[in-house]
Amino acid sequence: MLPSDKGSSGPSRSVVAHRIGFWLLLTITAVLYLWNLSASGWGNAFYSAAAQAGGSDWTAMLFGSSDAGNAITVDKAPAALWLMDVSVRLFGLNSWSVLAPQAVAGVAAVAVLYAAVRRAAGPNAALLAGVVFAFTPVAALMFRFNNPDALLVLLLVAGAYCVQRACEPDASRWWMIGAGVAVGFGFLAKMLQAFLVLPAFAAAYLIAASAPLRVRLRRLAAATAALVVSGGWYLLLVELWPASSRPYIGGSQQNSILELALGYNGFGRITGNETGGLGNLNFDVGWARLFGSGMGAYIAWLLPAALVCLVTGLLLTRREPRTDPARAGLVLWGGWLVVTALVFSFANGIVHDYYTVALAPAIGAVLGIGATMLWRNRSDVRAAMVMAATIAGTAILAAVLLARHDDWLPWFRGVIAAGGVLAAVLLLVIGRLPRRAATAVGALAVLVCLAGPATYAVVTAATPHTGAIPSVGPARSLGHFGGPGGPRGIGGPGGLGGPGGGKGGGLLASPTPGVGLTALLAADADQYRWTAAVVGSNNAAGYQLAAGAPVMAVGGFNGTDPAPTLAEFQRYISEGDVHYFVRSAMMGAFGGHTASGSREAADIAKWVQSHYAPMTLDGVIVYDLTAAPVVRAP
Repeated sequence: MLPSDKGSSGPSRSVVAHRIGFWLLLTITAVLYLWNLSASGWGNAFYSAAAQAGGSDWTAMLFGSSDAGNAITVDKAPAALWLMDVSVRLFGLNSWSVLAPQAVAGVAAVAVLYAAVRRAAGPNAALLAGVVFAFTPVAALMFRFNNPDALLVLLLVAGAYCVQRACEPDASRWWMIGAGVAVGFGFLAKMLQAFLVLPAFAAAYLIAASAPLRVRLRRLAAATAALVVSGGWYLLLVELWPASSRPYIGGSQQNSILELALGYNGFGRITGNETGGLGNLNFDVGWARLFGSGMGAYIAWLLPAALVCLVTGLLLTRREPRTDPARAGLVLWGGWLVVTALVFSFANGIVHDYYTVALAPAIGAVLGIGATMLWRNRSDVRAAMVMAATIAGTAILAAVLLARHDDWLPWFRGVIAAGGVLAAVLLLVIGRLPRRAATAVGALAVLVCLAGPATYAVVTAATPHTGAIPSVGPARSLGHFGGPGGPRGIGGPGGLGGPGGGKGGGLLASPTPGVGLTALLAADADQYRWTAAVVGSNNAAGYQLAAGAPVMAVGGFNGTDPAPTLAEFQRYISEGDVHYFVRSAMMGAFGGHTASGSREAADIAKWVQSHYAPMTLDGVIVYDLTAAPVVRAP
């Protein structure tokens, strides 16, 4: 039975308190995710440029094109872009219109998680789950940033809520269908990553749903069909659409969205066999990756505590009926957590640290459910010992994670460690304490556990983030490969993107062109399909956003897609479609020489250099493709 919100004479004090807590949580979350949002400018310019294109051209919106000239798409399905496209059409192109949809998605995800956990374990567990989720550093990062992860997480949390409802007595068959639809559209946000939750969804429903087994199997099949339809319709549309009248599918080598979904954004992420990628750049594959120098500060703070809560929660509910809602919640969210954590830990392909935002709702839910169970059994010596050990371990882990940024609040980690030891000692005698004193100890334990990640989340939200790989925590200098501090980032000033593409340009950072170059690209731009072409999507995005006109991303994101071919590019020039070609270091570094995939971009760059005279503007070399060709040494 679910707790009632009403007594005989209206809501009780506890119900009113929980309602206030819920709305206070959403308000604080909204402030955290929305405050000073425009400080990040375009955020990920790669997606901002695509939103600019989709906000002005319907074909670009449908396919997720990088530019309104529809040369090539982004290397994902476009569902997340559709939200930004609509926002741009309603409010114009600006920082808020491209970043706010993700912040709203974050607030909505916290609300849906609260609703799901409340049905499983009550309002106290739900409130704790929501707080943990909202104040996870990677959540504060990604719900203030315009990557597809924000929409993906919201849709997966919505799917989990539907599964939770489907497990309840007399549940409608539509709840499982709703779960399938949510995951299907999650696929349209970030492709195969959305499917990592499916084992947990299926296990929770088959184990805990009250319907007879044959009904459970039938409804699970219906949910699968709903998933296929809600995600597959778009694949079918793109595959059947004439390739000549749509943009090239970025991230693929055969202009195929099926290849993109199953390869570059699918199994290639696990195996490392990603044609068109940059090779295996992961040096930390293994169980410790989530606690390492990369992912640790993003997600590891409460991960061990969540695993402890998962195991102890399952033990505490082992004698409950099969349909017990708390155990169903543990199977659902715990399965999500374990499967996703294992994939992220052992994947050999491209796995960025910020992907761990997909773990945040599962950690919050498992902690909320399991910690509430432990607290209810606090008079049991074994439960008290588990809580004490968990609090102490969590505090020590927080101190270790904070020590990795040793120049930031060095005293803070000592305070957390001391508070953790104190809370652990008091928890060992929690069964002997008066109720009010026990409540105070519990509050101290929660405060100690949340102090590190919550503070880091607030600092993360207060720090502007740009580029393709944002990072948590306080502002830091550029990473080894450039870009805004991403531990495995590549590109940016002095990195592999190198000079020559404008200020800050490269593989993972977009250039900020000077006034003269911006004016050159913007002048007479409406007379050309593309005002310029440049190797690499991030380079193109910077020039496109500055000039307000389409810029062709030769070779797609990595410069390794065969789009356009040299023959196609020459045809575009002969038809007067492209005005300028902008030189970038990616023409040599990633034009097909050191990475797998096509070398068409390198061939195009060499051909332009050997046939057109260069001019330098604001420190950037530009070629006027409408001028008479001259034969030059490459």
